[in-house]
Amino acid sequence: MRPIVLALPVFAAVLAAAPAQAVEIIDPSRYQVTEIAAGLDHPWSIAFLPDGSMLVTERNAGLRVIRDGALLPDPVANVPPTFVSGQGGLLDVVLHPDFAQNQTIYLTYSSGDDSASATTVARARYDAAAHALLDVAVIFSAYPTKDTPQHYGGRMVFLPDGTFVLTLGDGFNFREQAQKLDSDLGKFVRLNADGSIPADNPFVGREGARGEIFTYGHRNPQAIVFNPLDGRIYAHEHGPQGGDEINLIEGGRNYGWPAITYGLDYSGAIITPYTELPGMEQPLYVWTPSIAPAGMSVYTGDLFAGWKGDLIVAALVSTDLRRIDMEGGKVVGEYSLLAEREERLRDVRMAPDGALYVLTDEDDGKVLRVTPVE
Repeated sequence: MRPIVLALPVFAAVLAAAPAQAVEIIDPSRYQVTEIAAGLDHPWSIAFLPDGSMLVTERNAGLRVIRDGALLPDPVANVPPTFVSGQGGLLDVVLHPDFAQNQTIYLTYSSGDDSASATTVARARYDAAAHALLDVAVIFSAYPTKDTPQHYGGRMVFLPDGTFVLTLGDGFNFREQAQKLDSDLGKFVRLNADGSIPADNPFVGREGARGEIFTYGHRNPQAIVFNPLDGRIYAHEHGPQGGDEINLIEGGRNYGWPAITYGLDYSGAIITPYTELPGMEQPLYVWTPSIAPAGMSVYTGDLFAGWKGDLIVAALVSTDLRRIDMEGGKVVGEYSLLAEREERLRDVRMAPDGALYVLTDEDDGKVLRVTPVE
């Protein structure tokens, strides 16, 4: 049976890129913000455990635990060695779908050194009593390595068929490799839970192509989510100067970078004269100027009325959360909240109770809980 991710209807090919709409500001009196933890070194990702505690990665430090409403003083032991430089460090933390039975987690991080680093995935068993990771094993490392500490990607999501998709950046100085199927740079890869390559990946068996590749033509993808309400995969990525994108992800597709883009080089130079070309997907939504989208969540809860099925995006440059109102796979509205705090926001996740948990990207990073005011 073909997995759901490869059997989705073709939406992206028929949708033109939607420019960012007028953003409606949500009145701060309509929500409340509670500080759950502070003193974190650039927190990057958060995962909710069945017992109510939380795992939080710090890009420049380690894996931390929030338990009974308090941040434990010591990091979790036995986290793999991490190359911390530029945008690199400890990145995502994701639970295995059967975590309650196997206590297995996945960490993404940059490994290596200044001359050769790569986005890497390790699998381990989290032992809460020992406050440590056990049976740590590296199951994937992107090829080739690079000598730049930027554009690692590093977000991952499990799909209903038990595979996961991992986002990989183009390495900043290697953008042309995003269009080459013999390189993992600028790709999404799809892997089995043990790191092996699924036999039904779109490029398996193609000469000169790496079998793990799921999609290509990406710049620096900073979020990927599976929406259980519509069966679709959504991701977003940083454009250069302008041209941040939300994309509908489908296996085997080419998302265009750097052959097409709605942005300019940081110098102001034109990267390409094209915003569309045959055989390349158009984004669902484009931000120009850039908001620098970071983490993202699909809202499936009931706490925020009317938000079900919407995308919630954390933004670094615009220092706010963006609620992207989705209807039938299309963006129909955009709303902003938390801008009054003027904090760079790195990640946003929906907790089991429907609250939003937000991470601030600072030396003294915070975990914030956002709930509506009744």
